[in-house]
Amino acid sequence: MADIGTYEERRFPEFRNPTLDTLDLGKKKHHIPLLLEVDVTKAREYMREFKARTGEGLSFTGWVMKCIGQAVNEHKHIQAMRKGRKSLILFDDVDISVVVERSVGHSDSSSETLPMPYVVRRANKKTVKEISDEIRTTQAESLGAGEVQLGARRNVHLTKAFTLMPRFVRNLLVWRRLTKDPFFAKKMMGTVVVTSVGNIGKSSGYGWAIPIGMHPVVFALGSIARKPGVVDEEITIREYLSMTVLFDHDVTDGAPVIRFIQRLNELLEHGYGLDK
Repeated sequence: MADIGTYEERRFPEFRNPTLDTLDLGKKKHHIPLLLEVDVTKAREYMREFKARTGEGLSFTGWVMKCIGQAVNEHKHIQAMRKGRKSLILFDDVDISVVVERSVGHSDSSSETLPMPYVVRRANKKTVKEISDEIRTTQAESLGAGEVQLGARRNVHLTKAFTLMPRFVRNLLVWRRLTKDPFFAKKMMGTVVVTSVGNIGKSSGYGWAIPIGMHPVVFALGSIARKPGVVDEEITIREYLSMTVLFDHDVTDGAPVIRFIQRLNELLEHGYGLDK
């Protein structure tokens, strides 16, 4: 032990157990990954101008969610979920699960900032500002020791009990139903998930992440880099977002996916929804 040096041992937080379950279940999905690079110069310029004019910032992730919501609204099959072996359920509402960082307290009165899931309901019907405000309100709500439930604090005790259960019990109570009942799945986790890893490749200009998830469509937002681009036959400096998209090959195929990506790219490049 003399060569080990100093170290600290902590109790593994039980609230991470559902995350481990989700990762294992996500690996069983037939997801096809696409690595994209999208020109978001127009949107970034508008956001800087908006903040200078109003003193209030808009959430970049919230804006991307608005664009995703609109694109999925126009291509609903992208978020389809299987019901048994012979049916697909195509929901009209686009409920987007997003990972937000929240302050979580511990029993020893300490706290740390941890990622937590939150579902923005009907993102396709909300404005960029409404989505941004909803995310920031959620981020500002701190959680007590062992709490992982977002909102609806009356359910916190059930959530605590769930994280402490053996895995096979969690499978029987939630995960098995979640993978077979699309209506329960939509209620619990939405139909789309977005995660943002930030400027992980800021120095190199590249930064894609390969996420793991249970949703029919999964987005990971990576770095935003300034690079030369061609606009109207001229080379100019543009801002590009590295974005990864996973599609469930069980419910959609290549051609519909390409049409969806083309529409999403169009919305992102033109700064959709920022003028509302």
